[in-house]
Amino acid sequence: MDSAAGTTAAPLRIGLLGTGPWARNTQAPALAAHPGVELSGVWGRRAEAADALATAHGTRAYTGEEGVDALLEASDAVAFALPPDVQAPLAVRAARAGRHILMDKPIATTVEGARAVADAVAEAGVASIVFCTLRFAPETAAWIAEQTAVGGWFTARAQWLGSLYAEGSTSEYADSPWRREKGGLWDVGPHALSVLIPVLGDVEHLTAAPGPADTTHLILRHSSGASSTVTLGLSAPPGAAGVEIEFRGEHGTASAPGWDGAETAFRGAVDALAEAVRTGVPHACDARFGRHLTELLVAAETQARA
Repeated sequence: MDSAAGTTAAPLRIGLLGTGPWARNTQAPALAAHPGVELSGVWGRRAEAADALATAHGTRAYTGEEGVDALLEASDAVAFALPPDVQAPLAVRAARAGRHILMDKPIATTVEGARAVADAVAEAGVASIVFCTLRFAPETAAWIAEQTAVGGWFTARAQWLGSLYAEGSTSEYADSPWRREKGGLWDVGPHALSVLIPVLGDVEHLTAAPGPADTTHLILRHSSGASSTVTLGLSAPPGAAGVEIEFRGEHGTASAPGWDGAETAFRGAVDALAEAVRTGVPHACDARFGRHLTELLVAAETQARA
């Protein structure tokens, strides 16, 4: 209840742009089930996919250029489940229309695209969240806050290896053209960086080198004086896949806990967006942070390819 008005606050109307596996498996179910949200519609580039997803969650389907404008008109905010370089111009469009935005990572794969999003958000004064899973899953979000408060870290190690492109993989996410082109650096790199940066400080120096298949190795120097190493990839053998994040410092070691799936984490991101809308206080994992992630990933990709 709103104690001042004595009435229940109106739900935040959030429209969803995208109909692929992430939209079907994570964003749409989380938005439709959220008690503080009205799923105001689903937009897709294919009308039949938009119709199917909208029908499954009791909302309206939109498609085409005019459909984007209609969904924005029906919404207070929009969430994205689109390839990054499709997402970026639509996020700019949404922000300029005065809509709050909940983006997937990375927000773009070019510095220019990411800066355009961050600038549009700042100029419009809207709230923004970038969905980096571990920043919003309850277990890992609490752990990150705890390690940030402890401090005194000397070094860290992050390893995020998937088997999306390993022989015999049947994952529907492997059909994503942008993931296949950009690899683990861009797909899972934002997750690792979104944990290391709040604990160790901003990245002041970065060195990148390629490994087997799409694997990339990073060495980072942080503003706290600590260093970290990162290994990222989507082509590891299934037996080698896994996620490990560990900090070492004057108080000993700390390893990241497991978390309860992407849908739970996405609900946390929705909560964070609602809080930023309510208070006007930007979240740490916002469009500006998304822009910085893209800048780091572009620098890493340039070095690794060279």
